[in-house]
Amino acid sequence: MTRRRFYAPSGAFTSNFESVTLASEEARHLRDVLRLKPGDEVYVFDGEGKEFHCRVEESRRNDARLEVMAEVSPARQESPLSLTLAVALLKGEKFDLVVQKATELGVSSIVPVATRHADLRLRDDSDAAKRIARWQRIALEAAKQSGRAVVPHVSMPASFESLIETASSGRELVRLMFSERDGQSLTEIRKTIPANLSSLTALIGSEGGWADEEISEAREAGWAIVTLGGRTLRAETAAIAVAVLLQHLWGDLS
Repeated sequence: MTRRRFYAPSGAFTSNFESVTLASEEARHLRDVLRLKPGDEVYVFDGEGKEFHCRVEESRRNDARLEVMAEVSPARQESPLSLTLAVALLKGEKFDLVVQKATELGVSSIVPVATRHADLRLRDDSDAAKRIARWQRIALEAAKQSGRAVVPHVSMPASFESLIETASSGRELVRLMFSERDGQSLTEIRKTIPANLSSLTALIGSEGGWADEEISEAREAGWAIVTLGGRTLRAETAAIAVAVLLQHLWGDLS
């Protein structure tokens, strides 16, 4: 039987994990959409990897209180690969699609990137914050639908230069920049990467592709340049394809 799953942050649980309060939107879904009543059993996950079997105690206008019966294994286990997907900013609903599908495919975190030829230019910090809030909501709904108890973190947009420097100076050893040119195949790159790889950062460009300077900067900073093949993919297609390929090679997609 499919689990009826709801989200509540860790702070919504009592200190002894005896009960949890669902906020207004989740409570409305419980009450008005699924029409659940006191005594009905559901599952609640905290977005950080924990999931609980619960019983509805009280459903009110602005929230709902649930009794926590037991901690359980999440509906779906997390991938052994901690995959950070860094994607150039895309117009319209294209980035929405990337966030949704990347979450379903087990990506750990998503970083929007302002590149030389990015399709979207953010007006200011307020514009960025609104978009991040939207993308985080999409990630939450995708995690709920796909059975994940972890909601990928969508970070504030990073400039290409800061992403290259930050990822290169951290503990992340494997960094792949996917490009339509000037790279090796993933088959060749795979030979240089440990089979038991546990974390990886993948960078995907915009519809306009990479500037020559960006490819050079990434290569000099230790990023491997990867070319997927002869066909030119749309940016959102490339991002989803990369997530699938990397999860197949080092994650849990068989």
